[in-house]
Amino acid sequence: MHDKFAPLLTQALSEPGIVSAAYGRFHRFSIGNQILAAIQLQERELPMAPIASFLRWKELGRSVTKGQKALSLWMPITVKRRESESDDGSMEESSRLLTLFRLAPRWFSLDQTEGEDYVEAIESPQWNAEAALMELGISQEPFELMDGNVQGYAVKRRISVSPIAEYPHKTRFHEMAHVVLGHTEEGDCHDAATIPRSIQEVEAEGVAFLLCSILELPGRDESRGYIQSWLDGDELPEKSAQRIFSASQKILEAGKPAIQMDVVQ
Repeated sequence: MHDKFAPLLTQALSEPGIVSAAYGRFHRFSIGNQILAAIQLQERELPMAPIASFLRWKELGRSVTKGQKALSLWMPITVKRRESESDDGSMEESSRLLTLFRLAPRWFSLDQTEGEDYVEAIESPQWNAEAALMELGISQEPFELMDGNVQGYAVKRRISVSPIAEYPHKTRFHEMAHVVLGHTEEGDCHDAATIPRSIQEVEAEGVAFLLCSILELPGRDESRGYIQSWLDGDELPEKSAQRIFSASQKILEAGKPAIQMDVVQ
């Protein structure tokens, strides 16, 4: 099922290797679309190869083989939503812009085309913690808690990682995610105050899992266990999955050299 983000994240959790492989091949796309493309190729028993639109392949001197079915990726669309407001008993019409996502079938794999030779290098992920913290306006301070069971914490736009944290990189991602997701400061996220603690922890650790997977850092098994523990048998909410992908994208982009994204999720 590809019409929702939650199943993508669930599959990534069960097949962590697909995340790093997808990033290496589809790094110009958003994280969600990277995984979505990889899953569709896997389902069609096609190798992890470059993808492009029909017109782009034509520009590259290749044509889509007759009968090939396009891959679908998420595309953002902006819509105007009308709302009714009543502060003093009177009704007033207002509108606001919303960004929604729809699946668009317009991409094809290299193996679905024929023509001139084409080679595209596989991207090796690069990420710098100091640059990301600065870009996101987050400061990292010395760890001040005496509780040895606490790996790290986030307060407002400040984070701290225990010097004895088992996976300090994963803990940093987790605490950065709390800040980016708006869990630590009222107003950062319009609905942060209504998100239960369990879901906040799932969202933050979901971000940590994706970033550790992309950068091929240890701690992914522990992330899966942590997420499953906080979910306690419940399904991941679709809205939380969207927030996890969005926050992961934001943190990843903040700490690596700027590149042109074909599709921003």
